[in-house]
Amino acid sequence: MNYLPDDNSKYKDVDYWNERYKTEQCYDWLGSFSKFRHLLENHVKKEESILILGCGNSSMSNDMYTAGYHSITNIDYSTVCINKMRARYSDCPGMTWHQMDVRKLSFPDASFDVILEKATLDAIMVEEKTPWEVSPQTACFIHQALTQISRCLKPGGRFVSVTFAQPFFRKRLYSRNEYNWSIKHDSYGEGFEYFVYIMTKGEELSPEDAALERKLLEDTKTPPSARIAPTHNEDKEDFLCNIDL
Repeated sequence: MNYLPDDNSKYKDVDYWNERYKTEQCYDWLGSFSKFRHLLENHVKKEESILILGCGNSSMSNDMYTAGYHSITNIDYSTVCINKMRARYSDCPGMTWHQMDVRKLSFPDASFDVILEKATLDAIMVEEKTPWEVSPQTACFIHQALTQISRCLKPGGRFVSVTFAQPFFRKRLYSRNEYNWSIKHDSYGEGFEYFVYIMTKGEELSPEDAALERKLLEDTKTPPSARIAPTHNEDKEDFLCNIDL
């Protein structure tokens, strides 16, 4: 069965995912856990409590469980997905599954040591035509999600974001003092390069990232007509073509 939608906007439609999950058994965006395990092990301890956002039917949760991470909470906004995954891994003590919106996490403050997402935020941004300027609607959605993520992290906790988005573009979303975290990144992959961002709760932004936030705030006060448009050919490309489907 071909699961690719006719239009990328379908990736934001829960009905599309519910239908897809009825028949699709497993799919891993941006590669399997084994591809970036060596990076994750530098930042996540086996005994820590982990929340996985937009888990889908990926093998990542089970692969992490097999690797020794036994305190894993999974959420997805598709009820079909959660019901199937809960049944599939019912023999994994410490692994739980919940239907939930990433913008409205129902967990108490400071609930997790680690919050992890892989391509979930990418899927939210599927209708964006360029990474240079995110639409107000998407920016609001992302901000709501990141605010909830920061709230649910323990002091010293880490938000791990795995994405195809390069630092020049993704840091524009993550560099905010109000999230109360620092930002580091690494990469993996052959052919396509994917990125792993590590945000540590309670640490300050680097001078570079703080300067980026100030510049972005200044840009929001400048009329769009007064901004200089990018001239590089690569800047005009549709960034969605880099998603590994």
